[in-house]
Amino acid sequence: MAARLSLDEAEAGILAGERGVLARSITLVESRRESDQRLAEALVARLLPRTGAARRVGLSGPPGVGKSSFIDALGSALIADGKRVAVLAVDPSSARSGGSILGDKTRMAELSQEPNAFIRPSPSGGTLGGVTRTTRQTMVVCDAAGYDVILVETVGAGQSEVAVSDMVDFFLVLALPGAGDELQGIKKGVFELADALAVNKADGDGAMRAKVALADLRSALRYLPRKRASWTPRALAVSGLTGAGLDELWDVIEEHRRLLAGSGELDAMRAAQQRTWMWALIRERLELVFRSNPHVAAALPQLEAAVTAGTVTSSAAADELLAAFTAKA
Repeated sequence: MAARLSLDEAEAGILAGERGVLARSITLVESRRESDQRLAEALVARLLPRTGAARRVGLSGPPGVGKSSFIDALGSALIADGKRVAVLAVDPSSARSGGSILGDKTRMAELSQEPNAFIRPSPSGGTLGGVTRTTRQTMVVCDAAGYDVILVETVGAGQSEVAVSDMVDFFLVLALPGAGDELQGIKKGVFELADALAVNKADGDGAMRAKVALADLRSALRYLPRKRASWTPRALAVSGLTGAGLDELWDVIEEHRRLLAGSGELDAMRAAQQRTWMWALIRERLELVFRSNPHVAAALPQLEAAVTAGTVTSSAAADELLAAFTAKA
């Protein structure tokens, strides 16, 4: 892309909302080539002052909760209300091949047909919690391109919820319409991250079970510490199938933004997220420098094999690799 689209052209195209330029720019952001990464960083630096208006909403939930159908319904409703919606759906990548099942456009059939929607399936590439290394930069690009709402869907595994909650304004956790054991699919730690909990599939046979689940969630929320001084997490019932509860949910998201903006917490939160992003990049780049060191590269295969075989402890191997890294040539 670098040879075909200049930095000026990319910036102008994104600010003009050109979908083709947006897609190509995100491909640049996702590239692992060092030259592409430098260009992407320069592009993001230019775009950053033109961002901040978009609503950034993260979504998570246990398998089978219906995240994609929910996003399809919510995104379509927002577009019908005159908004432009970008969906960043992080796909689980194969640990061996790095491949990814990029099926989000088929899972969001209605939304994918909307000209004011932009769906970007991104392979996680094996990064922590399934959150792609470049999701933050992609959010900046979509914000600058004029999308009013950016929805970030996580695979809901490991630490992905923590990673997503550190890059969005509002974090929504979807729950299954059941009680007791069915609600154990949501960990206590995820409850503490949530700005709202929504029981999905609150329709048909699930309507009564959703009421029970909703009562349990509201009860649980009373015992959790508040995430923000000016905000008390909410619990409500929704249906991605019928659209029930979606207007109420969006009202909650907008109320959350108004309260945090009024108290100054929104600006403080976004500043803290930028600091978190900086340290994440530092850790990533330090590891790249570490692995590329010739002394480390020479010793690493043998030490990894020894740790795997149990003949060397992880601590001893780490100490030896660090010593190799700091050794003079």
